[in-house]
Amino acid sequence: VQLQALGGGLAQPGGSLILSCTASGNIHMINFMGWYRQFPGSQRHFVAGMASGGTTNIADSVKGRFTVSRDNAKNTVYLQMNNLEPEDTAVYYCNAPSLRKVGVDFWGQGTLVTVSS
Repeated sequence: VQLQALGGGLAQPGGSLILSCTASGNIHMINFMGWYRQFPGSQRHFVAGMASGGTTNIADSVKGRFTVSRDNAKNTVYLQMNNLEPEDTAVYYCNAPSLRKVGVDFWGQGTLVTVSS
């Protein structure tokens, strides 16, 4: 499975950005697709994600500001980030756990989100 992330960049505090992640390859190996973020010197933390059936999971730290959506026909998941804060500055990674092997995850390349005035 390959995950291609797009989006990211620079936003001002209070602004918005949208990230997209498109899966290709053996997509039958995945169901849930989501996003993690990594702050400098820190491990990756779960942000939000959605299963193909529509079940969503969003971290408390971004609830009310970030939403996740999905287009199953395009094998794409989106992360809409609103009311961005400087503390949201991080590298964001697309993620999809493997259905075949427990503990195995597929990752996209990271995309940097910088929130600064």
